[in-house]
Amino acid sequence: MKPLAWIGSTRGALLTFPEDVVREIGYALYLAQIGDKHPAAKPLKGFGGSGVLEIVERFDGDTYRAVYTVRFAEVVYVLHAFQKKARHGISTSQQDMGLIRNRLKQAETEHQAWLRRSP
Repeated sequence: MKPLAWIGSTRGALLTFPEDVVREIGYALYLAQIGDKHPAAKPLKGFGGSGVLEIVERFDGDTYRAVYTVRFAEVVYVLHAFQKKARHGISTSQQDMGLIRNRLKQAETEHQAWLRRSP
């Protein structure tokens, strides 16, 4: 099973979500760790392919999202977890997309360091 690596404040943000949402996103991340994919996990547009995925969960009229990457063979990096605030449209805000891009770069850097430490 691949380890999970949390980038930035992602883990703390996820743990503020309702328990049912945390459980479902946690299950989706577990599936990613074992090389499978949750039915709710979809490629995030703007990242060229299926290496960056988004899980969308709805609960009590609110929408929660978690973004992770499986671009690296050895580790699943969780890049962002947030509650969608906009009441119109389904697209992810430019601010969130920028944060995801920055955290993906951070994950790439951390992964290179992880590879250098591994035997």
